[in-house]
Amino acid sequence: MSAVARSLVVFGWYLAGFGALLVFVPNLLLEVFGLPPTEEVWIRVVGVLVLVIAYFNVRLGREEFLPHARLTVHARVAVLVFLVAFVLAGLVKPIVILVGVIDFAGALWTAAALRRDRRGRTQPLPG
Repeated sequence: MSAVARSLVVFGWYLAGFGALLVFVPNLLLEVFGLPPTEEVWIRVVGVLVLVIAYFNVRLGREEFLPHARLTVHARVAVLVFLVAFVLAGLVKPIVILVGVIDFAGALWTAAALRRDRRGRTQPLPG
């Protein structure tokens, strides 16, 4: 498995754990991030979406589908940008930035692996 693929698979498993917590014990995470508990289903739906993204990362990493890796770098950087904006707007407590920092660190790992692996830059997207 290439370093690029490994970074996707590891990040995918991190997301799977995060998504599972959102589905099964959402109020635990909400409490950690200083958000009020909820009995509404929306947080569990978000967890399912995170699990789907996790599945894509694990599967596409195992398939060595490197164009996906390039796209995840941009998306994971955007997570940090949005979370910082939410904190600056007073919508959430600064602890939420920790999630963005983890995403950003994963993005840096994948980006560095892509720079070392020329296939990540030259393989065209399908379609």
